[in-house]
Amino acid sequence: MSPPATIRTRGYLPHWEQDHATYFVTFRLADSLPNDFVDQVQRQRRRIAAAQSAGTATQADLADLRKLLRKTERSLDAGRGDAFMMNPCVAKIVFESVIHFNDHRYRLYAACVMPNHVHVVFSPIATCTLASILHSWKSHTAHEANLVLRRHGHFWQHEYFDHLVRNSQSFARIVRYVAENPDRAGLHNWPWVWPARQDIQPKRASKQPIAATHL
Repeated sequence: MSPPATIRTRGYLPHWEQDHATYFVTFRLADSLPNDFVDQVQRQRRRIAAAQSAGTATQADLADLRKLLRKTERSLDAGRGDAFMMNPCVAKIVFESVIHFNDHRYRLYAACVMPNHVHVVFSPIATCTLASILHSWKSHTAHEANLVLRRHGHFWQHEYFDHLVRNSQSFARIVRYVAENPDRAGLHNWPWVWPARQDIQPKRASKQPIAATHL
C-alpha cells in the first residue's frame, strides 16, 4: 500500500506530496501564459482540490481538468512571451541546474528545457522535498539568467504544475512525452533534453507503488 499523500497549499495551486513519490513537474516563465487563462486553470484546480478533499470529485471533473491542462501545454508550446530559453546561454543555465544534483538531492528520470517552460520527472531523495528542490532550481536559475540577460524582475512564474505519477505505464508515457516535447513544438534537434533521446530506455520509476495522481 502506498503511503498517504499530503496536500500542501501554497499560493493558488494545491500540491500533493508523498514519501518515495515520483513527480512530473512543469514550471514556466512569468509571461508564458495569458493571465486570464492562468486564472481559469487556478479556479478549476482549486475546485477539484476541494472536491477531492470532500470525496465528491467525479471522473467528469478530472476529465475536464485534464483537457484544460492539455490546452495549457499547447499554449506553452506555442512559445508565448519572451521565451528566454531560446537564448542558448540561458537554456544551458537552466538545463545544468536541473541535472546538477541528480542522485544527490533527487533521482532524475527525464527533463526538457523548452523556450518558455521546463518539464522534469524526478523523485526526491532523503530529506529533500518537492518544494525545496523547485525553489533551488528556480532561485538559482532566475539569478543567473537575469545576469546574462542584464535584466531585473520576475523570471519564473511563482506557481508550478505538478502531479504524482500513478504507475509504471503512466511513467513511461510521461517520460516519452517530455523527450518528444521539442519535436511536437517544431524544435527539431533541440539539445536541452535529458537523457539524450538515444539514451532513453523503458524503465520503472521505482519498485515502490506509485501514488495516484491528482490530475
